[in-house]
Amino acid sequence: MLVHPHFNPIAIKLGPLAVHWYGLMYLLAFVLFLLLGRYRIKHGKLPGWRVEEMDDLLFYGVLGVILGGRLGYVLFYKPDFYFAHPLDMLKVWEGGMAFHGGFLGVLFAMWLFGRKTGRRFFEITDFIAPLVPIGLAFGRIGNFINGELWGRVTTPDSWWAMGFWSAKDADSLASAGNQQWQEWFLQYNMLPRHPSQLYQALLEGVLLFVILWLYSARPRKVGQVSAVFLIGYGAFRFIAEFAREPDNFLGLLALNLSMGQWLSLPMIVIGAHLLWRTSRK
Repeated sequence: MLVHPHFNPIAIKLGPLAVHWYGLMYLLAFVLFLLLGRYRIKHGKLPGWRVEEMDDLLFYGVLGVILGGRLGYVLFYKPDFYFAHPLDMLKVWEGGMAFHGGFLGVLFAMWLFGRKTGRRFFEITDFIAPLVPIGLAFGRIGNFINGELWGRVTTPDSWWAMGFWSAKDADSLASAGNQQWQEWFLQYNMLPRHPSQLYQALLEGVLLFVILWLYSARPRKVGQVSAVFLIGYGAFRFIAEFAREPDNFLGLLALNLSMGQWLSLPMIVIGAHLLWRTSRK
């Protein structure tokens, strides 16, 4: 069984200033978004776009990711806690960001950007869709470095099985009701789990990036690239959630599906409908 390296979450410390790996992953995601967008514009992939627009587009996108991601976590995952402790909503340094909230925040930000520039909404989302997945990959790598959002328990003889030091308390509680898990916990002092952060980095990040980059390389009808993003992310996230440990304060919901799976299903349905509708035009 592999063991998580237990990285120091702080990448750089300069006196009282501490730069965390997770923050660096966000920074890399934003920088790549900017570079890839400029590459597509300069190589004529999207006629009518100017390189200078990327700075404004990134600004709107960053606001959407941060505000939407935090608000989504508050509303989707811990509404009771945050409504009882409203000031804790501001404590983003303690963690708590939701992709689906960030996604909705970005959509709203792109709508505002469209109002400012006079561009159609799906024209903007078609442009940014291929730029997003590689940033998602860096975000999941940040989760892995932090040793958070680990996967469900698997067998220790699986070559991908990994023990997480940060999951030790959860391992102890989980093993209490399962004799086999108790034996593994006594033997390894931790339970073997799926490194689901890496699964998500590969599926929602690298693979989805390749699909969208190749798909958008040819002229498509307005809305089709956005539709493929919705279908691809929703499907890959739905699959990866089978290996990811559900949030302990939520567990599995109806039909033994996680919150992440229930939030991904509408993306697949809306994406499929959008692709069908645009294909008929």
